[in-house]
Amino acid sequence: MSENIIARAEQITKVYPGTVALNKVDFNIYEGKVNVLIGENGAGKSTLMKILAGVEQATSGRIILKGQEIKPRNPRDAEELGIGIIYQELNLFPNLNVSENIFISHERTVGGLVIDHRSQENKAKELLKRLEQPINPKTLVSNLRIGQQQIVEIAKVLALEVQILIMDEPTSALSNAEVEVLFRVIRELKAQGVSIVYISHKLEELMQIGDYITILRDGNLIAEAPMEGIDLKWIVDNMVGRDASKIYEPAAHDIGKVILSVRNLTLPAPHGKDNILDDVSLDLREGEIVGLYGLMGAGRTELFECLMGLHPYYATEMTLDGKKLRSHVVSNRIEQGIMLVPEDRQREGLVQTLSIHDNMILASLQRYLARLLSLNTKKEKDAVGQYVHDLSIKLSNTRNLISSLSGGNQQKVVVGKALLTNPRVLLMDEPTRGIDVGAKEEIFNIMVQLAQQGLGILFVSTELKEVLAISDRIVVMSKGRVIREFNRDEATEQALVEASAVGHGVDVAQ
Repeated sequence: MSENIIARAEQITKVYPGTVALNKVDFNIYEGKVNVLIGENGAGKSTLMKILAGVEQATSGRIILKGQEIKPRNPRDAEELGIGIIYQELNLFPNLNVSENIFISHERTVGGLVIDHRSQENKAKELLKRLEQPINPKTLVSNLRIGQQQIVEIAKVLALEVQILIMDEPTSALSNAEVEVLFRVIRELKAQGVSIVYISHKLEELMQIGDYITILRDGNLIAEAPMEGIDLKWIVDNMVGRDASKIYEPAAHDIGKVILSVRNLTLPAPHGKDNILDDVSLDLREGEIVGLYGLMGAGRTELFECLMGLHPYYATEMTLDGKKLRSHVVSNRIEQGIMLVPEDRQREGLVQTLSIHDNMILASLQRYLARLLSLNTKKEKDAVGQYVHDLSIKLSNTRNLISSLSGGNQQKVVVGKALLTNPRVLLMDEPTRGIDVGAKEEIFNIMVQLAQQGLGILFVSTELKEVLAISDRIVVMSKGRVIREFNRDEATEQALVEASAVGHGVDVAQ
């Protein structure tokens, strides 16, 4: 083994019923470097990492660590060998506090019997300070926003002091400022000789932080190269097997009359603090794709939740197709024609114990009722099959558990579930979170096709390039207020950033 390769996966094959997830894949981990692993959804990235971390076992092949073959049977075995993983999907206990989650399964004790909570909380405070997060270690994880929970996941693995750190989509829920902090921590770890395996669909991010790059496609190794000299086009072409340079060019679509109108929507904060949403007004038209942009805490997700009837908000008027929306019952909002693709697909978008088919049909069961309250199973199957095809969901059988799919394909199932309700207005909160560049094209094409059919789409994204590429109009929010609106032709990255920073004390000139 080369001196600078600390670990190597050799000819790894992983077979699931009906699916070959990995086919004789080789993967090198260079010591003290950031080893980038990329590929489209279903390419086998997360499966390979789970094998390295002891979560899964390979059907065939072997793993070499420092010249010795290893066979981690579970995550504890891998941790003892110096291998830790930050999972793509959050792996936290919401009913425990931050420090308890960080030290779960390797608690600090007094005399080996009693958990030393004070020691754990002090260490947790150090780790969170290193990540520049003012989170109280005693805070319940269920009370944290998604980005903060992601920070806790990172702190959890940093506490293990591993030699090989696997990061599977670690920035998917982080703000730009939080990403910069994480990158500083990664550089510190590299300087200490820690080897990083880094998976992300944010290609510019990979080029910024990576030293070596490995590309998988459909469970096969496609390419490996030093990051130096690699350009974005080379990465995308190898990922998707075609020239994807025009991946964000939306087709033309007509914009019609106003279908959703919101006036003076206010969402009070608990305990008498500043309002979460303050006097928000906006319109959405037929065939229009409107992007919502803003920093963390701008109120974008809360606005969507109000539109779905989840909160006791105040508004002078809210209408859909000219009819006032009065009910605060989610099922009524869905029936009236509003549907949400939530940011957190695991907790809010899917039921992990149900099949792919049942998850997709869950919000639209009434559309498939037959006589005597039975369901028209053929109609169900045809509808699910159509969206599996349209969204290019990679699966072997729709009756398999939803957990059998990759994170990106699970996200497509959430989108399919929403579309099966036949909405007039589709709310999409970070619809491309954890989705690769090829899948983004598919999602965006679906959005445009729906707009061509007269659907109104309101979506949130922290990716500036996505907002600029797909939006007909962009609404910028800051601290619960609408700051400014931009037409597609006048919007620029600089203008959006400046508008989103209003009220945050951010110096955008630096």
